[in-house]
Amino acid sequence: MNKAEQISSLIKERRSYYPHEYLEGEIPQDHIDMILENANWAPNHGLTEPWRFFVFEKEGLKALSEAQGNIYKDNIPEEEFEQARYEKLVKLPLQSSHVIAIIMKRGNNPKIPKIEEVEAVACAVQNMALTVTALGYGGYWSTGGMVKFEQSKEFFGLGEEDEFLGLFYMGKIPSENKTGKRKDIKEKVTWVR
Repeated sequence: MNKAEQISSLIKERRSYYPHEYLEGEIPQDHIDMILENANWAPNHGLTEPWRFFVFEKEGLKALSEAQGNIYKDNIPEEEFEQARYEKLVKLPLQSSHVIAIIMKRGNNPKIPKIEEVEAVACAVQNMALTVTALGYGGYWSTGGMVKFEQSKEFFGLGEEDEFLGLFYMGKIPSENKTGKRKDIKEKVTWVR
């Protein structure tokens, strides 16, 4: 199989695996290092490298669990509070081997629009997701939970222009793969010749 076939196969195998699907056990440190290093090679305008990551493991997962629950509880209007949602947010980190908080650290080059920095971080996360798949683990990029609340930026010590873009949950998974599906690409492409 040539490189193009390998990457195409990997892209098509990538699926979201959620924390409740993870098996017990930790992802080895050298694999976490590889996932982060591959994220670091994402394309980015002006070589700003705007991605920053907080990696939660072991006791850190407990701290994230508590923070996620408290931030939800402190920021949701009382009439909208859902106990089941709160319990799920607290449980998610504890079901994971590692959780990586995804941060966009805004550079100081005003010529580079903020959206391009966000897009660069998304490319870094795609590199993480593909590496997780290649290593045989499961991952899931969540943009819910504590992500929606300004207090989360305080938790991570972010500046006004920085953005908290989500949590990437990771864990060991059963060996059988999920089947994916997409609509035909021909329905999504307009050729201008």
